[in-house]
Amino acid sequence: MDTNFTIIGGGVVGMSLAWGLLKHGHTVAILDGSDGSFRASRGNFGLIWIQGKGAKAPHYAKWSRLSASLYADFAEELTEATGIPLGLEQNGGFDYHFSEESLQKTVQSYERLKQEFDGDYPFEILCGEDLRKEEPTLGPDVVAGILHHDDGHLNPLKLLRALHKDVQQMGGYYWPDRTVVDVSKTDHFTLTCADGESFHSERVILAAGLGSRDLGPKMGFVAPLEPERGQVLITEKLPRMIHRPSVTARQVDEGGIQIGATNERVGYDDGTTADGVAFLAAEAIKTHPFLAKTKLVRSWGALRVMSKDGLPIYQQSPSMPGAYLVTCHSGITLAAVHGKLLPSWFDQKNDAPNLEKFSEDRFRL
Repeated sequence: MDTNFTIIGGGVVGMSLAWGLLKHGHTVAILDGSDGSFRASRGNFGLIWIQGKGAKAPHYAKWSRLSASLYADFAEELTEATGIPLGLEQNGGFDYHFSEESLQKTVQSYERLKQEFDGDYPFEILCGEDLRKEEPTLGPDVVAGILHHDDGHLNPLKLLRALHKDVQQMGGYYWPDRTVVDVSKTDHFTLTCADGESFHSERVILAAGLGSRDLGPKMGFVAPLEPERGQVLITEKLPRMIHRPSVTARQVDEGGIQIGATNERVGYDDGTTADGVAFLAAEAIKTHPFLAKTKLVRSWGALRVMSKDGLPIYQQSPSMPGAYLVTCHSGITLAAVHGKLLPSWFDQKNDAPNLEKFSEDRFRL
């Protein structure tokens, strides 16, 4: 098969790119791993999260906010094309604090970001009755909440499903159970899978998450990626109890309350632990005491894809022109900008975003 692009990886990142490239008239094939592959897209928290991101990297903050601003149109296009509602809510999100010291430290970092945006960084601090009017289930230990109006959430599995459906409706070729083990280039790219099958294309995008760590250096990338485990819990379905998401808990579109998440460097272990589950439960109950009497129905662990500095990587290979690496740990937040704007970057159009600060040059110094 000869296509304009072959994308290695069929998670939210890879499928967002495929969706955008098809919209721009390219032919696209997606080679995806097996069901046993590590899949951040199927285990994440579903947040479209802006506050706090890029506190030390304003270009990342701006890139994330740009994606959030495109999300409503992006979601509407997907739902109109597929009939799959994504459960998108962008009414803001809360960062809760249990001490004045913690609150002030965070506010200082937000004020610095506000300067980077010439004053346009929409957050407000709510305390006491004002806060509890917004979220009546908060416990007495919650001193304050920072409400950032760019934040939101959706159902990540429905997003992934909608992307897969629309990509294939538009003529994209999706090949599951194809683990790419080698990439070579002559006048075109040849991608060789573990079973010996080969695929051919004009250009290649490596968006395989943690799989990019091994394959990337073979294609001329540094790919300094590490796994970070996040454990997550979900409760029984409930009537609406939590109105806006936080990094501690969010109520999903189907009624359950998702609780998360840990940040653990434990290699490729994506399991759950009693200590991890207990920590998450305690934090959630401290924030929303009613959860102490709520039934948990399941827990799981998944691995984030973390670069050395935690920021996305967008890089064309210096040794294989036409091969690109796209990786990030915020695939949900950045899905809209990946689908809407990155195709122009691949095609080097005049309106392409400037992604120079996200290149691997920062790791080669």
